[in-house]
Amino acid sequence: MPKSLLSAAICAVLLAGCESLPGGSGSPPVDDPLATAPPVSSGFDAEGLSQVLLSEMAGQRGDFHRAAVGYLAAAERYRSAPLAERATLAARYTDDTALLNATAERWQQLAPEDTAPEKLLSGIAIDRGNWPAALQHRLELARAGEDAQLLDLADLMVESQAELPPLIAQLRDFTATFPDNADAQMATARLEAADGRVDEAQQRLKRLTRQHAELPELWLARSQIALEAGDYAQAAATARRGQELSPDDDRFLLALAQAQIANGDIAAAEGQIDQLLARHNATPSLRIGLAQLYLDAGAIEPARRLLLPLLDRDDTPPATYLVLGSIAETQGEIENALLYYRQVPVGPGFLDSRALATRMLTAKGRADEAQQFLRIEILRHPGQRVALTQIGLQALDNVDRTAAADALLASSLEQAPDDADLLYTRAMREFERGNVETMMSQMRQLIARYPDNAAALNALGYTLATTTENYDEAQELIERAHALEPQSPAILDSLGWVYFKRGETRKALGYLRRAYAGQPDQEVAAHLAEVLVVLDHQQEARALVKSALADSEVHPDIDDLLTRYPQLAPQP
Repeated sequence: MPKSLLSAAICAVLLAGCESLPGGSGSPPVDDPLATAPPVSSGFDAEGLSQVLLSEMAGQRGDFHRAAVGYLAAAERYRSAPLAERATLAARYTDDTALLNATAERWQQLAPEDTAPEKLLSGIAIDRGNWPAALQHRLELARAGEDAQLLDLADLMVESQAELPPLIAQLRDFTATFPDNADAQMATARLEAADGRVDEAQQRLKRLTRQHAELPELWLARSQIALEAGDYAQAAATARRGQELSPDDDRFLLALAQAQIANGDIAAAEGQIDQLLARHNATPSLRIGLAQLYLDAGAIEPARRLLLPLLDRDDTPPATYLVLGSIAETQGEIENALLYYRQVPVGPGFLDSRALATRMLTAKGRADEAQQFLRIEILRHPGQRVALTQIGLQALDNVDRTAAADALLASSLEQAPDDADLLYTRAMREFERGNVETMMSQMRQLIARYPDNAAALNALGYTLATTTENYDEAQELIERAHALEPQSPAILDSLGWVYFKRGETRKALGYLRRAYAGQPDQEVAAHLAEVLVVLDHQQEARALVKSALADSEVHPDIDDLLTRYPQLAPQP
């Protein structure tokens, strides 16, 4: 984890009371979500009034999807911002992010002076990983004089490994018009530094310092960028300057400790860390975060000393065992590492701990012990049987112990012969080995036993659509899956693909666009790109292929697509 991002994680502990960014997935109010919406009571004809009343009743019954659709239609009819707002409030209670985005966009169009839709649209874009859109909405807030939290957004972008050059261009365009917006200047420098343009970032912040030397956030940003650039003396100096301006801001203690640890001055860093622990009553999550700082610098013993007191608590955080197990593993203390990993109870970190233990054993050439370890864990925690079995299959397959993996799966099926997930896993392993007929036979048996298993219906339907010309049965199976899980990107992809195979290319396009919006992986990208090129949308198809190649190091479906449509290959 990059040092500045780890710093951000620890700052979240130090500043836990701060308000979070507005987002599309925020928790809605417990009561009627429309209770606080603006009233709309005049200007309707009979049909319009009926539509609004039906939407209101749908909302009262909890059918928020129908309410949102109805209000949105009424908003379109009457060009009413209050109706669009009601549509958006209802849509927030649904799982349909496309509907939420549509209602919020219409609200924003009908009430361009209202900043609430921009905040919501930014949150939706963040949830989707659409960073250019998220930034554009934040910049609109900044233009309206709102606190756009651009630097915070820049940290999220870096953490999410967003494509930075176009985002930097957006920010530079904004700062050219609004050079005095310190938040935008710092966000630009943050992205420039993360993109390797450290000199540009530092020069930008130095210029900003001449105007806003009293701004603590500026000195924090300078410290973080200097730290990432390896200039530990500068990182420490700027952290101290920020601390002088804001002595109660714990982030400067943290920044100074980071610089000292990175510079190998562990003794000096311990002074800052002791102050942080004293201020926050040795909060467990803070101890764990600070221990990770030490580990990043290879200071194992100070990290261990920070964590060991947490073992005496009745509520030892699971992360304590995970980090101590990792420390023991790096020191070659395999048995101690297993002891720590095994102590993580069911809940957060449980599966991570068992996966770490299994990978550790297989990496050390102890695959038989790994298999036995998982069998014992499955007996101890039968409710985790499927997940533990999956962990074992992946780890054992990765070290070419396929027979051991098969034995583990067979053992789990002996204990739970009717488990749908295990039966599905067995069938998919046959498919991966090229035994397509066996896979389809086992999927048919699974569907006969569990006719509403959407995953099995989709897997069998997609396999029929891609390996046979039995498109009628394939479509019937996939449509059954779609009726059960209408928002599933995997099922939308299958449905679009079977329509494409049947020659219904335009119908396929809508499903594949929705699938890619929800699951932008290389397989869905290949399907969508092929449909686009057949419909003569060459430019969009080429852009999609370029993006898919950049997002994934392994892209067999895109490679196969390019053998058939070489004109889609990115130009050198």
